[in-house]
Amino acid sequence: MPRSVNAVASRKRRKKILKMARGYFGARSKVYTVAKNAVEKGLTYAYRDRKAKKRAFRRLWIARINAAARQNGISYSRLIHQLSEHNVELNRKVLADLAMHHPDAFKAVVDSVKK
Repeated sequence: MPRSVNAVASRKRRKKILKMARGYFGARSKVYTVAKNAVEKGLTYAYRDRKAKKRAFRRLWIARINAAARQNGISYSRLIHQLSEHNVELNRKVLADLAMHHPDAFKAVVDSVKK
């Protein structure tokens, strides 16, 4: 009985990895075994950094809100507490955008919840 190999699936699997490795330098984009390692590492970083990106943006928004809030005479923590007490459901992304691009609107929000 002749030896059976699944050449179609094997080639497809290798081509998929090499396609993902396009743009990598040298052997990382040409040699399957090297490309496979590079792609796996890249996918690991991509997964990890999708989470890190969310954390980084939240930190940025908080810094922007804090800076704008202090210009309006209130600290970040007091502002967030007052917003939750007054049931103002603006998230940090929106508050940061208001603080950066629409300072008058942000001031109105702050004044609406200030004691």
